[in-house]
Amino acid sequence: MSEKKKTEQPMDLRNKNLRIVGLIIVAIIFGLILLRAWNGRAQPEEVISFVDFMNRVEAVPRTILSLSVAADNRGTVKLLDGRRLTVQLPPDASLYVPQVLARGIDIQFEPHRADWVGIIFGPLLWILLLAGVWIYIMRRAQRGVSGPLSFGASKARLTGPETTGITFKDVAGIDEVAEEVQEIVQYLRNPRKFVQLGAEIPKGILLVGAPGTGKTYLAKAIAGEANVPFFSISGSDFVEMFVGVGAARVRDMFVKAKANVPCIIFIDEIDAVGRKRGTGLGGGHDEREQTLNQLLAEMDGFQPNKGIVILAATNRPDVLDPALLRPGRFDRKITVPRPDLTGREAILRLKVANKPLAADVNLAVMARRTPGFVGADLENLANEAALLAARHGKKEIEMIDFEESIDRVLAGIKRKGIVLTGEERERIAYHESGHAVVGRILPKADPVHRVSIIPRGDGTLGFTLQIPLEERYLVSKDELLDKLTSLFGGRAAEEVVYNDFSTGAYDDLKKATELAKRLVVEYGMSEKLGPISLSRNHADVFLGEEIIKGADHSEALSSLVDSEIRSILHQCYDRAKKLLQENRGLLDKLTKALLVHEVLSGNELEEIFSSALLAPAG
Repeated sequence: MSEKKKTEQPMDLRNKNLRIVGLIIVAIIFGLILLRAWNGRAQPEEVISFVDFMNRVEAVPRTILSLSVAADNRGTVKLLDGRRLTVQLPPDASLYVPQVLARGIDIQFEPHRADWVGIIFGPLLWILLLAGVWIYIMRRAQRGVSGPLSFGASKARLTGPETTGITFKDVAGIDEVAEEVQEIVQYLRNPRKFVQLGAEIPKGILLVGAPGTGKTYLAKAIAGEANVPFFSISGSDFVEMFVGVGAARVRDMFVKAKANVPCIIFIDEIDAVGRKRGTGLGGGHDEREQTLNQLLAEMDGFQPNKGIVILAATNRPDVLDPALLRPGRFDRKITVPRPDLTGREAILRLKVANKPLAADVNLAVMARRTPGFVGADLENLANEAALLAARHGKKEIEMIDFEESIDRVLAGIKRKGIVLTGEERERIAYHESGHAVVGRILPKADPVHRVSIIPRGDGTLGFTLQIPLEERYLVSKDELLDKLTSLFGGRAAEEVVYNDFSTGAYDDLKKATELAKRLVVEYGMSEKLGPISLSRNHADVFLGEEIIKGADHSEALSSLVDSEIRSILHQCYDRAKKLLQENRGLLDKLTKALLVHEVLSGNELEEIFSSALLAPAG
């Protein structure tokens, strides 16, 4: 017999004995209740009032045989026909005794009897009940079941393949990442081929990526594929207001994991507990840091954790403690990128697999029109399209539903409650037409895909959607300047037409200024400043790390930077204004079409542009 079976048998025997003792206690409690009820007086068949009782006493002929009065002034009336009645008598016996005796009715007063059963067994009953509750709570606390005394129990949930229903076949757009993670599952299933070559699986794998790229979804796929126990927990589940609870939960989690090796532990949003030490309000002794210290010790301390693989996910790797990222803890950091064109198409195919699509739906075109979208965005896009189709009573999702869902995701829902005057509507149309015309003429600007003057979202009165034809990983200076010029197209159109400005260009100016700053300060594309980067990273892990422009250079250099930024902005604005003045006919034509249709895209835009003779970009 194995050692494990030897230890399990006494435990089962103890549990059986405790169950027997519990049944005996329950039987005693029920016996006491029944005994007390047996000793109590049986309830009479009928209850009468005192007035009714006195009427029966005075009745002729006499119907009452006897009266028995208890210590609580409750009387039992026995009738000549054998029936029994009960009546609540007044405390003053002189109100009824003379009349009863005068009618020859036998009356008896019962002496007060002490309820020895209640006196003796009442406290015992409560003691047994409290003892049973206390034993129940302590046993639940020892087993780690959530309760008032189980603060230190880990909240890690054991997940099986049948729980998630997700496998690697459901993961798309991040094939390289899925391939790296599959190696972990293969090692846990068949470690022999790795051990033969002297290879050791990484102890920890950190999944890093922007929100919505599929880090948690990938962990669910691992849980669906692995034939080993999979414990999942969030970083915030460790930290509580009570001192020492987080560290206790870390210890308890690893105790459970060691009892189930080989296994996988997945910690989602690990930045909630793994931030750099010494930056919190509590200095170096706050609860979060104690939890992190315990996690570091468990991952790579004196006691090895063979057979335990730790997965973690975060979108803030910059705030994690360096000790957490060193080899021996999180040996491998895998970046989960935004999907490329092919990846977006694969994700869309997965998300619409159970949705009826019309013949005009082209997922390849949808993938090209959604650059920068992550998996969560694409899932939301497909769901919005299905909701729109259902709202209009369609049986299939059409391409126009996907187009509208893109507008909803990018700019928000239509705001039908906004009522614009004719002048405002015309100004908005000229503004958006200015963006479209400049974007169409400039050779290196992103192609114009869609123009709308329908108010959407929070204050968006119109938008011009420009989408690149292919994925871009490097951007040249000319491309950035063309993009900057396109941003000024709306404001320049207002000046050309109205010789005036409106507040509609607020967001354009904000984006243009930020882009011009990056050109000068970060990308080193200024002719006067030359190849120099003046930005620096400030590591403030408590408030969050941001790219902040450095202030550690001379005032003369700062003045030159400001001058260059203004110079680039003015040059691009003048360029946009000149293009619109030279192509005023196209600007007016596009504006009239927008006022009629409100939304122009695809072939409609191309017909308008091709019908006009465009002046070349200067």
